[in-house]
Amino acid sequence: MQMEKIRIGIVGLNFGRHIIENEILQGSGSPFFRLAAVCDMNLPKAKEFGAKNAVPAYGNLDELLSDDSIKAIGLFTGPNGRAQLLKRIIRAGRDVMTTKPFELDANEAMKVLEEAERLGRTIHLNSPSPKPSPELEQIQEWRESMNLGRPVLMRWETYAPYNEKADGSWYDDPEKCPVAPIFRLGIYGINDLVSICGEPESVQVMHSRIRTGRPTPDNASLTVRFKNGAIGNILASFCIEDGRCYSNNLDVRFEHGSIERTTIWPSRDCELRLYLKDGKGIPERTAAFKGAESSGSYNWKSFANSISGNGCPIHPDKSAIVAGIRTINAMGKAEKSGRTIAIDNNKE
Repeated sequence: MQMEKIRIGIVGLNFGRHIIENEILQGSGSPFFRLAAVCDMNLPKAKEFGAKNAVPAYGNLDELLSDDSIKAIGLFTGPNGRAQLLKRIIRAGRDVMTTKPFELDANEAMKVLEEAERLGRTIHLNSPSPKPSPELEQIQEWRESMNLGRPVLMRWETYAPYNEKADGSWYDDPEKCPVAPIFRLGIYGINDLVSICGEPESVQVMHSRIRTGRPTPDNASLTVRFKNGAIGNILASFCIEDGRCYSNNLDVRFEHGSIERTTIWPSRDCELRLYLKDGKGIPERTAAFKGAESSGSYNWKSFANSISGNGCPIHPDKSAIVAGIRTINAMGKAEKSGRTIAIDNNKE
């Protein structure tokens, strides 16, 4: 029997508009959630979008939370100070789907995750997801079953053809949006590499401005050294047009083999290829995955199951979320200094 759709309110209509149109009204969220309200500090914008979709519109979060019929919140505001908004939502007895990056303050992020756990509330985000994507699970399975050994070198890349202008938003602020292409798109790579290698140790950054109208960069590279000795390079750009975008391609070189993830455009399905030391350059194994289930996607089914008590309410390793935030914090320092920055993994 098909479950009744959960009524969800969407907060933040800059990125939230994309979520509504591509995830809730249609897409992977539509079988599980029904748009019930919208909220934005720009009330005229909220009213316009609410009227378009025949749902109530609110200008502040507390008004939205006063509607007891809304059981879930999609929070798609900027990351700066998001933990405080999450606290208000979970204390009002609602469950939350939000987006990467989770927060800018690693300590506040851990506090709100721990409070949600105490309250029995669900907080999910698209990266890192509480449940690893199928292709990351497959990478781990091959790593163990094929005795690939330790990860040594990794390369993750994505790009999109942006031609942006300065608009005064947080995208223009290097304090709120450090190394912009990595912060906005490459965060998926940070979280993917943390899931494979564990705790990061230090970072280096290079970046440039090629065609953006914003004061923040549009072309960037982040190198991460992990405590296990592995080194990963994350490349992200807003300057590339080749008929594809958001590739999220990943190469992982282990001691005794390699795994490559390639994204197929426009479906965004992906394929894994496993190469072994004695395989003569021919893939030993391949595996294909649907784009809706790939790393960085919103797992609305898992979110709905968690709300009904049949899933994982919080990422099983909260430190994985915090590790990504601490990597971003170090990245911001590296952007300013041009130096290698150690990641502080011991903050209280």
